[in-house]
Amino acid sequence: MAERSFKSEVELLRLGAGTTFHGEGILAVTKGLLQAGVAYVGGYQGSPISHLMDVFADANDLLRELGVHFEASASEASAAAMLAASVNYPLRGAVAWKSVVGTNVASDALSNVASGGVTGGALIIIGEDYGEGSSIMQERTHAFAMKSQIWLLDPRPNLAKMVDMVEKAFELSEASKTPVMLELRVRACHVTGRFTAKDNVRPPMTVAEAARHPVRDTNRIVLPPASFLHEVEKVEQRWPAALDFIRDRRLNERFGPDDGDIGIIVQGGLFNTANRALELIGLSDMSGAAKLPIYCLNVAYPLVPEEVTEFCRGKRAVLVIEEGQPEFIEHELNTLVRRADLQTRIVGKDVLPRAGEYSGQVLKEGI
Repeated sequence: MAERSFKSEVELLRLGAGTTFHGEGILAVTKGLLQAGVAYVGGYQGSPISHLMDVFADANDLLRELGVHFEASASEASAAAMLAASVNYPLRGAVAWKSVVGTNVASDALSNVASGGVTGGALIIIGEDYGEGSSIMQERTHAFAMKSQIWLLDPRPNLAKMVDMVEKAFELSEASKTPVMLELRVRACHVTGRFTAKDNVRPPMTVAEAARHPVRDTNRIVLPPASFLHEVEKVEQRWPAALDFIRDRRLNERFGPDDGDIGIIVQGGLFNTANRALELIGLSDMSGAAKLPIYCLNVAYPLVPEEVTEFCRGKRAVLVIEEGQPEFIEHELNTLVRRADLQTRIVGKDVLPRAGEYSGQVLKEGI
């Protein structure tokens, strides 16, 4: 099977402000990185983000013009170690690899970066490969994100939204001093669409400039007693800062009417499939004009309590659509609803047998 080349398509990465970009999702994400002023990129090959590494390699001339350092890493661990550049320097960096086995290989470096925190935006682009077409065991990144308190973005598969979430990911990382993961599934990587481009941004500081002016904050080294202070900082400072950013920048989306007896909460990456299912039973159309309220989680972790309770208030039941098990999002939603003393019933995995048997009647009859 021949390798995919992006030699001709990478010229689209030079498009300036106001022009229309048309192409694949994986190329659009690269454009988003350049528009965000990324200083270094790297990673390790693996489905479904192998093409992201191919785009980096084919666009290396452009990366050099902008002062962006590119490195094809020997493993996911060495790729994750690159993110240490963002700990002491205002350098925006992005690395990519296949999940979840790739994340396991990178876990040592990731845990250290997540504990000590970052100064510049640190973005991990995860090739999530869950589902019947997966090439690996059926596990998810969500558990690792919760374990290390790394924010997990799951953008709706739409080029404009994906590019926007790349830029917002760096801002979120810097606002909360925390690395951020961005999930890309096969359908998101290869979805085709268009968005209005912006100018590429040369990073304020390059990796070479940082090397010539070394800085070191020993408090960021993950050793006791600093390691416990890092944990306190996560809870008291980074977590609230992340929630404020997600809420104030409206990273999550609402579709359909504001009011309704029942609603749906869905992971952003699953929105297109869920909307197609609703379209087939007459509850939405191809543009996402749903006939019932939908709360789309472009940020799968952390959840914003105020947004969840606002959406659930007054509803008899809410259907949660998330992939895999355990049902992490459903568990957290039940906790948030209980704490808010709402009577809304949260329905998730237990509705699947009924969904298969009754199809659209499950929703039409109020779950």
